[in-house]
Amino acid sequence: MFERFTDRARRVVVLAQEEAKLLKHNYIGTEHILLGLIHEGEGLAAKALEGMDISLEQVRDQVQEIIGQGQQAPSGHIPFTPRAKKVLELSLREALQLGHSYIGTEHILLGLIREGEGVAAQVLVKLGADLGRVRQEVIKLLSGYQGKEPVSAGGREEGTPSGSLVLDQFGTNLTAEAREAKLDPVIGRHEQMQRVMQILSHRTKNNPVLIGEPGVGKTAVVEGLAQAIVNGEVPEILTDKQLYTLDLGSLVAGSRYRGDFEERLKKVLKEIRTRGDIILFIDEIHTLVGAGAAEGAIDAASILKPMLARGELQTIGATTLDEYRKNIEKDAALERRFQPVMVDEPTVEDTISILRGLKERYEVFHGVKIQDQALIAAATLSNRYISDRFLPDKAIDL
Repeated sequence: MFERFTDRARRVVVLAQEEAKLLKHNYIGTEHILLGLIHEGEGLAAKALEGMDISLEQVRDQVQEIIGQGQQAPSGHIPFTPRAKKVLELSLREALQLGHSYIGTEHILLGLIREGEGVAAQVLVKLGADLGRVRQEVIKLLSGYQGKEPVSAGGREEGTPSGSLVLDQFGTNLTAEAREAKLDPVIGRHEQMQRVMQILSHRTKNNPVLIGEPGVGKTAVVEGLAQAIVNGEVPEILTDKQLYTLDLGSLVAGSRYRGDFEERLKKVLKEIRTRGDIILFIDEIHTLVGAGAAEGAIDAASILKPMLARGELQTIGATTLDEYRKNIEKDAALERRFQPVMVDEPTVEDTISILRGLKERYEVFHGVKIQDQALIAAATLSNRYISDRFLPDKAIDL
């Protein structure tokens, strides 16, 4: 089921787990899912609840009043309660009834309301919300967005923070996350970031592709670019750009019939072309070659190539050297559209600097104090003994 979830819906599940840990509960119940929906803050569910003046603090207070706080924060896997599992199953049913092949935050909220008996429903009622009205609010928001033409470049639809409903379903706005300080600091990738900015500033052939082994920090370069855009540290041509990641898994998930995938991709691309201020980041870009293709159908690369050639779409790709050679180099038309940027594995010394930059975030998240010797040991020992993975990823995991 989770493969149908949008990025925002997946984030809700992660946040529900965090809320359970915060309250020292050793399970994820409907109340934690509700907290996750509000905490996520940008999806349609959060907008509907915000429109009814239901805040994160209010819900937390009510949950503590009804259930109380646990004795000890759980470690390891936290299971879903039967009611929470039922809510997720109902969210799939709600999505199918609405004719949607994805599960977004709005469907999870509709699932919570339909379940109607868990702690989440009790909390909403205690806060003065009529469950029927909450449902109507979600449906109203959905119907308000569906069928609308995407807004013109620079314009924003009222009620949507990014003005991009389709993109918000199948991707994540990295510039918005950078603005809210949700991204980790990027250390030691200045040279690659400068090269990416240089390529993006070209009039033609302005699509960089980051090539490097898994775990060396290709995505970090893009996150660094998003932070640079927010901080105004980019060339003038990039100052008003919005950087989105595209989740190919969400696009492909549930596309059972021929043409479903192409239809979704075309909607995304139409929105990008209409707005004109979006740079698209596609991780594992080699999966585009053949993505969604059935016998006699066209694949994603065939749809993207004309737009890339005409300069209607700016894309940053990321892939490994092997996959680049195997899938992109052999497609001469696709290869011509991209400018390669090599992202090498950092040295042990550079890895230690990266770990020092990330240390504070990990200390806050885990509630521990990390000594400098531990960072040095993580970098040196992972480099020495873990041969099948790459720095800095393996050092961060260690």
